[in-house]
Amino acid sequence: MAEPPLTDPQDLQAFLDEAWRHLTRGVADSRAPARYPTFVTVAPDGTPEGRTVALRGAVKSTATLEVHTDVETHKVFALKHNPIAAFHVWVPRSDLQIRLTTRVEILTGAQVDEQWARIPAGSRVAYGTMPYPGTPIADAFAYEKPAERERFAVLRCHVNQIDLVHLGTPHRRAGYHASDGFAGTWLAP
Repeated sequence: MAEPPLTDPQDLQAFLDEAWRHLTRGVADSRAPARYPTFVTVAPDGTPEGRTVALRGAVKSTATLEVHTDVETHKVFALKHNPIAAFHVWVPRSDLQIRLTTRVEILTGAQVDEQWARIPAGSRVAYGTMPYPGTPIADAFAYEKPAERERFAVLRCHVNQIDLVHLGTPHRRAGYHASDGFAGTWLAP
């Protein structure tokens, strides 16, 4: 059963606040829908590439999201060619779709010491797969997963646009842009 919206359905800022509540909850709660958004980049040949990522940071005051990754992944390769990425989150109990467009900074080395220090030893193996992620291999398990600190990267995603769609009765949709301080505009759903 869907949860009713937490806000006045006519209040643009309250609608945006609700979306950020879901995003920040996704960082703190591994069972929250926003914990594992779809992250979409564009390959150098123009092909869109979507994958599920773990949301590691969401800060409304700076309009940033954070994802951790291995520097040798296809998403990093794509972002080096085009630093624009999109996130998609579906929150079923709230009937809410959250779409965000971001400009991504790839942070490595000393810039990510703090984040690396917080990663449990058992989870560090996500950064260092050999051969590199996406490389063809002889069989399903012909790879190793050493934890390699130099392969760890943080994707700091600066939000440019937010599109929210609430599929209640009636539907509501709003768009928000960094260029106007995320003031918001109602859109036809």
